[in-house]
Amino acid sequence: MNLSERLNEDMKQAMKSQDKFKLSTIRMVRSAIKNLEIDLKRTLNDDEVLEILSREIKQRKDSLQEFIKAGRDDLAVNLKAEIEIIGQYLPVQLTEEEIKVIVQQTIQETGASSKADMGKVMSALMPKVKGRADGKIVNQAVSQFLQ
Repeated sequence: MNLSERLNEDMKQAMKSQDKFKLSTIRMVRSAIKNLEIDLKRTLNDDEVLEILSREIKQRKDSLQEFIKAGRDDLAVNLKAEIEIIGQYLPVQLTEEEIKVIVQQTIQETGASSKADMGKVMSALMPKVKGRADGKIVNQAVSQFLQ
């Protein structure tokens, strides 16, 4: 079962169990997927759906930080729950140690030696961690090794 089918099945289950919060979260995600499908005039593959899910989580994490700064705990609780629901559809996230190992391997593979080679390293690295690590964390790890 691909991700789109899984989202559809989970949406049906949320309807049956009358879980309105989960239902609305899945509908928001499905809406983002459907909008891109309409723009591209084709159905999306799992990698593209993963990209949308990652983007949705990133947007919510950014908003979460802003809500916490503003003292809006009521909104922060909802966003945390949405992040948790969407996160169920993503592959298991890499730990910082695993990211560092992959970064070191990629730096060796590309022969990078300074910050000037950062773009080369990132372009080789991102396909390896796609959907399994936040780009910001990967970028920080690369910066740490390329000084």
